[in-house]
Amino acid sequence: MNWKEEYKPFLWILGFFLFAYFMPVSNSEFKEAIYSAFELAKWYAQEHVLLCLVPAFFIAGVIAVFVSKAAVIKYFGANAKKWLSYLIASVSGTILAVCSCTILPLFSGIHKRGAGLGPAIAFLYSGPAINILAIILTARILGLELGIARIVGAVLFSVVIGLVMSFIYRKEETVRAESQLAMPGPEATRPLWQTAFHFFVLVSILIFANWGKPEGGSGIWYNLYYYKWVITAFFGLLFSFSLVYILNLNKWHVLTGLALTAAAYFVFPENPMVPFVTAVIVLSVMISIKPGEPQEWMAESWGFAKQILPLLTAGVLIAGFLLGAQDGGRGIIPNEWISNLVGGNSVFANFSASIIGAFMYFATLTEVPILQGLINAGMGKGPALALLLAGPALSLPNMLVIRGVIGTQKTMVYVLLVILMATTSGLIFGFIF
Repeated sequence: MNWKEEYKPFLWILGFFLFAYFMPVSNSEFKEAIYSAFELAKWYAQEHVLLCLVPAFFIAGVIAVFVSKAAVIKYFGANAKKWLSYLIASVSGTILAVCSCTILPLFSGIHKRGAGLGPAIAFLYSGPAINILAIILTARILGLELGIARIVGAVLFSVVIGLVMSFIYRKEETVRAESQLAMPGPEATRPLWQTAFHFFVLVSILIFANWGKPEGGSGIWYNLYYYKWVITAFFGLLFSFSLVYILNLNKWHVLTGLALTAAAYFVFPENPMVPFVTAVIVLSVMISIKPGEPQEWMAESWGFAKQILPLLTAGVLIAGFLLGAQDGGRGIIPNEWISNLVGGNSVFANFSASIIGAFMYFATLTEVPILQGLINAGMGKGPALALLLAGPALSLPNMLVIRGVIGTQKTMVYVLLVILMATTSGLIFGFIF
């Protein structure tokens, strides 16, 4: 027996045994933390996986199959014009209402297609950090200065962090650039407008299916929320058109899928999740049985799901156990400790807010009410901005998946850069305001 190869399994077994042996199951705080872990996982499964992640997996599959590798390399590759690639990557989040986990399949997709490390990291950060809904909600609830500081800081963060990562790993990027120069550009199989239309419709479904309820009962944002499922259904019809006339799926299969989705709506008119799930199942079946690009699309989407979902599940359970659930359930770390850590505008308070934000999970827009509660409990404005800049872009589940895409070392550097820049920004903002 080779003990050098067996010590890791032994340590895992020993660690689990010791944890189980000394598990304080009679402790009420431990019981509540366990309950919070599963409560957060349940909430995540009900509110986030179907509406956010599933469309994101299909969008990532579109990037991996339908978006020309030559096009990705042209705008995001190691040899692309820096100003253009970082400009596109840094503002991309304004059109995506995604969280730190939903952005992962999209990041994996563009990285897999040959995007340079810097622009890919800029996209990874900007996606959840500066979506337009979060900026508007931040400005309305937490104040105009925090809303402006958030969008300015997030755009600068994405560019600076991307440039720093690209500089640190410039040798690898040089090799990547040389390989891309030697790579022949594949011929486009369809006009660019068709791919753009297909992509646009999927992104629109993702955005409007997750459109959050704004404060107040009137105005354009509330009307968009009130009619969100009508708008989503409209883009669903456009998507059906795309399936028939762009991907060449059998029109009778698509019409049957539309009929099943419509039937699900009429049977369950008060639960739009039923027709949404029906549509997802129908789409999965249709593209699985159609040879060629549709099957490749399904295979890529399923590949992203297999890679990401297990890590997300583990991360959400750990985050819930440590920090509590969305409904106020307490984690093993008391909420009072968190509030006490981030009062004032000291280096320690801003650094603590950055650390807490980096490891805590925030779904799209949920960081605003959570932060509002922390501010009411005495959190300073500087730490509030630090948490806003570190929190939505990072989470423990997010880190686990990023590690699987770019490796442990790059992930650690990325996380450290976000935490340090968030801390510095919080200090400056707290000093000014």
